[in-house]
Amino acid sequence: MFRRKGFTLIELLVVIAIIALLMAILMPALQLVKRQARGVVCQANLKQWGTIFALYTDDNNGQFPERKSGGDAYGRWMDSMREYYITTEDIRCCPVASKIANPDMTQPIDWWGNRDLAWGKVPGWDAGGQRTIGYYGSYGVNGFIYVPVGSDVYGKAANRFWRTANVKGGSEIPMFLDCYFWCGWPDDDDTPPEYDGHQKRPDADAMNRFCLNRHSGTVNAVFIDYHVQSVGLKQLWTLRWSKDFNPVNPWTKAGGVRPEDWANYGTGWMAKFKDY
Repeated sequence: MFRRKGFTLIELLVVIAIIALLMAILMPALQLVKRQARGVVCQANLKQWGTIFALYTDDNNGQFPERKSGGDAYGRWMDSMREYYITTEDIRCCPVASKIANPDMTQPIDWWGNRDLAWGKVPGWDAGGQRTIGYYGSYGVNGFIYVPVGSDVYGKAANRFWRTANVKGGSEIPMFLDCYFWCGWPDDDDTPPEYDGHQKRPDADAMNRFCLNRHSGTVNAVFIDYHVQSVGLKQLWTLRWSKDFNPVNPWTKAGGVRPEDWANYGTGWMAKFKDY
């Protein structure tokens, strides 16, 4: 007698349930691997930027670009170093934030970046201070590496700037890192973001430009000695951003911060991250 071969409905449902269970188990692991791979690419980008900065300083008597306040694009890293990276412009973006905030420069769409978006493209309708139209990226420079022109740059005294990579303790001085804008001048009394994604856009209190949860509680950075590493969000307050930046400040363990301080600050979103 001929018998049909095949699965019963119950057997099919069991197979589907098993596949769904396996997918539920595997997906978090796959997402983790994907995030880790993006982090590796991000660090590779920053390694290239370290080489670009090194080439620039080698060609300019060991000094970083000159920078002055407002008025023009004088000294901005995107312009000063363009000839060194013009053939590889994609390295301006971390792979986690490669989507551009306003790719068509449409008015009045916001072009500032965030954790997941690159800043730009800089539109003509908001090109104040001679911002270069069309630029984009998801990294930013520590403004204190520049050679200042005049007595200050955006209110930051000239004697606070590093000017050159030939300084002691370069492994503690951040140069170029994940950022939602192209630059920032952090001070040791800057306050953390009050919630994940909180932005304080003025040049003052600028640490939040770099304190973004892009790589699972860390950002990636290349330092003034050209090494690349992952930096914990709370660790940002322990680095030497400027010549007079105090790494023993109220937001560090050495300065007396307690876990409950992070828990009670803002929405407490940073309490879960590693303390420094």
